Amino acid sequence: MTSPPLRAGQIHLPLALPASYGRADFVAAPCNSHALHMITQGGWPAGKLVLTGPEGAGKTHLLHVWGAEQTAVLLRAPDLDSADVPALAQQGRVALDDAHQVAGHPAREAALFHLHNLLAAGGGQLLLAARAPVRDWGLRLPDVASRLQAAAHVGLAAPDDALLAAVLTKLFADRQVTVPDTLIPYMLARMERSLGGAQQLVARLDAEALARKKPISRTLAAEILNDLDDPE
Repeated sequence: MTSPPLRAGQIHLPLALPASYGRADFVAAPCNSHALHMITQGGWPAGKLVLTGPEGAGKTHLLHVWGAEQTAVLLRAPDLDSADVPALAQQGRVALDDAHQVAGHPAREAALFHLHNLLAAGGGQLLLAARAPVRDWGLRLPDVASRLQAAAHVGLAAPDDALLAAVLTKLFADRQVTVPDTLIPYMLARMERSLGGAQQLVARLDAEALARKKPISRTLAAEILNDLDDPE
């Protein structure tokens, strides 16, 4: 995905860097520690777990952590439209992101129903991530609704200032970039409240500072934050 066309006087915004979803990149905090524990300990009742939380809370990151550690298949709900469900189930462990998007799509609901049953029969595991609990998805197939509502459930809260500050600090450190002490509090008061937003913001700050051959400053951060707020 490319950035929007530039207008006159607009700063250069490079291509967005892909988010890093490794275990070492996940910053634990009170708002996500229980979910991280559930992911890493395993042993979920009936082999299934549902993660819920707002956008940017870290659900997708946790799916990738689990997928890497358990050699699981990762897919999104729309992928069920063309999925080979028996082949997926044979993998033994499946993670489904944006799982709430199966609701209202008969083929997806049926595919998830069969995937659930095949994994259960084979002693496999199913990890689901969604923005809301299963009861609020609007599932039309009673059989899949009842099975998923019986799954263990853990919620993630939206990232707070402490977590976002820790993530920003780590992102700058990973890039070996030193920033003024006042920069992160300044960014926290103005940035998108998500982990993905933090990654994008740091990547753009670093790229623009390198392009200008100048250190990262509050002035540069203000330019980029303003541009993100008004991309047209």
